[in-house]
Amino acid sequence: MDLTSAPKGCGSNISSIYYNLCDLTKVWGIVVEAIAAAGVGACFVLFIILMACLPLVTDTNRKGTVVLQSGILVFTLGLFGLTFAFIVGPYSTTCAARRFLFGVLFAGCFACLAMHGLWLALLQRRCRAPRSWIFCLGALGLWLVEVIINTEWLIITEVRPTGGVIAPNLSCSIANQDFVIALIYVMVLLLAVVVMGVPPLVHKHKNWRRDGAFILVTGLLSIAIWLAWIIMYIAGNTLAGNPSWDDPTLAIAVVSNAWVFLFLYTIPEMCLLTQQESDKEELHDGEHVYPARSLVCDNILKEPETRHQNVYLDNKAFTMDEPPTVPTKPVSPYGAYNGMVRSCVYQPTEIALIAKALSKTEQEAMISRAASPSLSPGSSSSLPHAANSLPS
Repeated sequence: MDLTSAPKGCGSNISSIYYNLCDLTKVWGIVVEAIAAAGVGACFVLFIILMACLPLVTDTNRKGTVVLQSGILVFTLGLFGLTFAFIVGPYSTTCAARRFLFGVLFAGCFACLAMHGLWLALLQRRCRAPRSWIFCLGALGLWLVEVIINTEWLIITEVRPTGGVIAPNLSCSIANQDFVIALIYVMVLLLAVVVMGVPPLVHKHKNWRRDGAFILVTGLLSIAIWLAWIIMYIAGNTLAGNPSWDDPTLAIAVVSNAWVFLFLYTIPEMCLLTQQESDKEELHDGEHVYPARSLVCDNILKEPETRHQNVYLDNKAFTMDEPPTVPTKPVSPYGAYNGMVRSCVYQPTEIALIAKALSKTEQEAMISRAASPSLSPGSSSSLPHAANSLPS
């Protein structure tokens, strides 16, 4: 290929199918390429942040939806990569990738969004968090349906019954209307996203209403993008006299919808992962959770109630009941013991209180003087009385 045939910005050794990646006269390819490359880097960064924030998530409900958000990130990364297939010129490989991956990648994103909306709707209806792994399997099943549809479509349209020979450019010989009709199932999933985003808007908790708003806005803006590119792809470009703008139309639609997924759903949902929810009671995945104060064990044996004791202690030293002079049966020496401490029964006299106030040395002195024979008779008569009044 000679140098004069290469457009401005492209080398002579570059194939013509890659001119849109470097042609400075057609800026749309370079702009879309830069936006798609930025989207690929953003998906990698967001996926790393999502995995790093997973241990910090305190709400088990939101932790259960991380799988769906990760799936949307993976499919969005695929959409940014698919954009390069529309920038590159039509070829058998790129045309097959367009026809197969366009519906498969969009079906994956819409299936995850629809399952997230259904999860929120059941959370509001049943007042408890459904099991997240069931909805992950549901999203996988919805995505596999589109995989089967596109696989059969490629086999039927590319492999002819006569001889089974595959033409090299047969993948690109597909009408625009047929390409759109093959995406009917994806459109049904898109409508399901919008429908599933409505019930969470009336949820009693504010944080779940925001999740529903993210899903609904993402679905509505995706519908607007799809209506725009379908109209332009089927009839708009032809009526405008630019039939060569079919590939730029699809490339712009893919990269625009992919950024919608990031800005209106993925990034806001990641911001809510580590946010503390103060207006709701935490619900575990698939289980009822009651407040800690309401937990009651019915099988706990209650301790017997203690008998109310009178704060006024009766003086057990004096009683109106006198024991019989002659007992009719043997009396135990411990029969009069009522279990009360002696200090509770003992009623000290004034002399005992005065003697208790004396110091230990004074008590010993009094005892020694009482035992001494040299004391006077007058004093000896009073000491025994003082000694007898000392507490035992």
